Amino acid sequence: MSTSQRFGSDAVEHAEAVLVEQYPRLVRLAYLTLPDSLGRHTRVLLAHKAVQRALPRAGTPAGPAPADGGTDEPDPHLALVRSRVLRATLVPAGPARGTLARIGRPPVPPFVWGLRLWPPAGGIDEAAQTLGGAPAPVRAAFVLLHLDDLAEEATVRLLRRAGAADPADAVREALALPVGAELLRALRRPEFDASVVSARPTDLLRRRRRARACWAGLATLALTLTVLSVHGAGPDPDVRPAAGPAASGVLDPARLQRVSADAWSDTARVDFTAWPARGGRTGDRALLARALGTWAAPGTTPVATAPGTTAEAPARPPQLLYAGELDGRAVVLLRDGDRVVRYGETTTGSGGGRTLDVTRTDEAGVTTAAALTLSRTSDGASARYLLAPWIATAAARDLLRAGETGHPLAVAADGVTAPAAVPPAGGSCASWPVLELTSSTRIVEKHSFVLTDLGALSPVHLTYTPLPDGPAAVPARQPREATGPEARAAWARQACRLGELRGGAYRAVNVWDFAAAQLPDGAGRAVWSCTRASGWAGPGDVTVRLRLEAGTPQDVARARSTAACGRFGQHLLAGFRWRSPAGRWYLLAAGSRQIAGITATGALRAGTAERTLAAPWTGPDGPVSLTGTLAGGGTVTALDGAEGGRD
Repeated sequence: MSTSQRFGSDAVEHAEAVLVEQYPRLVRLAYLTLPDSLGRHTRVLLAHKAVQRALPRAGTPAGPAPADGGTDEPDPHLALVRSRVLRATLVPAGPARGTLARIGRPPVPPFVWGLRLWPPAGGIDEAAQTLGGAPAPVRAAFVLLHLDDLAEEATVRLLRRAGAADPADAVREALALPVGAELLRALRRPEFDASVVSARPTDLLRRRRRARACWAGLATLALTLTVLSVHGAGPDPDVRPAAGPAASGVLDPARLQRVSADAWSDTARVDFTAWPARGGRTGDRALLARALGTWAAPGTTPVATAPGTTAEAPARPPQLLYAGELDGRAVVLLRDGDRVVRYGETTTGSGGGRTLDVTRTDEAGVTTAAALTLSRTSDGASARYLLAPWIATAAARDLLRAGETGHPLAVAADGVTAPAAVPPAGGSCASWPVLELTSSTRIVEKHSFVLTDLGALSPVHLTYTPLPDGPAAVPARQPREATGPEARAAWARQACRLGELRGGAYRAVNVWDFAAAQLPDGAGRAVWSCTRASGWAGPGDVTVRLRLEAGTPQDVARARSTAACGRFGQHLLAGFRWRSPAGRWYLLAAGSRQIAGITATGALRAGTAERTLAAPWTGPDGPVSLTGTLAGGGTVTALDGAEGGRD
């Protein structure tokens, strides 16, 4: 906004539109910034009061402009409202670093007679308790950095404008807070919305006068109607109203965020936030306006969203990643928080007209933010990709042929690749084309990785974890890139099974070889592997397979939306009934590196003090339960019980 001496009516109207549009986020900021010594009831009321009083009055003094020249925020009215909310809620840090000072008398909140208000259990109050030991400026910086996606410099300036004593120190402490990724993801869920509150009477059973009970009921009804009118019926914070952005100018092409071309080489956050705006039509305001307008109001335009993703319009100006023309279609890529949107339209007068695709990009990094699909041919046989600015070289190779080297893939100056073959969508699987990309040495030396196209806007990162080496005391191996000979050999045997993952919102697929053993009756050596397809939202789908020296791998067990075979699910046990080449039946089972013994009960009783089991199945058909004993104590059950039944 203008740095004039007094607020004009236009500035106040714009600020009001932003306040209404951003109300849940502003209340969240206020609630988490207020001192944790206040009760939940008072804290909720003060948070709403701080946000509602953040709207300036026309004609009142605007105050001096920030001494450092303002903020980096694309919306100065949002910066104004945020600073006024923070000015009303910040508590200065005490003399000892990291502690709260003596809290002055808070403003008197509005009280509703007979009612107590608090956030739902397990909601934002959990986050408030986690941040409870930090000073108010640190808590405010945490919200601005991690939940509102503000840059460090902009956060420092905003805190300074709000009156924080040492904003730079507050930002450093906020970045150092030991807050896990799970809490950050959870904070974006509906139950972490401070605008949603529970209301209960304080002394209902003691009241005897109907008038008092009536007034309490009317107050509850009024409060409920107020919350619904301001916030709606408890929406997800990531779901934004379509009309709000247009009213506040969020969909103005001139306000799109643009990143400098060399930002990626001078930041510790190497992801989509570091992508510059590229393409030959980044200055085409008409094209950008159509893309933003279609996003806000698709009408008859086909919209494809990845599972768990909303196509709702952005709450603030998105980041422009690309705008250009390819093979007769104009393409625009936009980023909004943890979403990337691709808009396309026909430029030759033929084709499918306008399209809109939305995908998730939660916690993308060097590999998972390395490429986006720009266009595909009508037959689906090839595609062009926009590569991240930190990609130095690109090659195409066949995942089914472990010994083949990749063929260099041409990349234009703006990061767009030449057409590259994509994996088949169905039918025979004679080849499985993948991209092998190499990062710039300015990011990391000698780092190559593999991406595969599963039909989504974002290609999927492929990794491999080799067999454990040594006893259980040896640290577990970590996933590595699918570029070495061992990884190539493992992926070549099951590349075609990747087709089963089409249509899912996956970010990475890892093949973990967790056990190996000689099979009975001269069947040779077999490797037990767990393929985990990790979703953008966190959970993943896993399939345990037995990979023989020849032939197609056999499926052993499956599980969906699980932590198994991942960083937080490293103990694995699986088994099934297997028929040897000699025609005899066996119960085969195997466990991960910490498994020190396996016991089978049910239709078959057997046991071993090893990590693998091969027991002849001579008894009746029926279910079998498997239990593994861990080397450090405790037990683990099989991912999928072995089932009886003969072919």
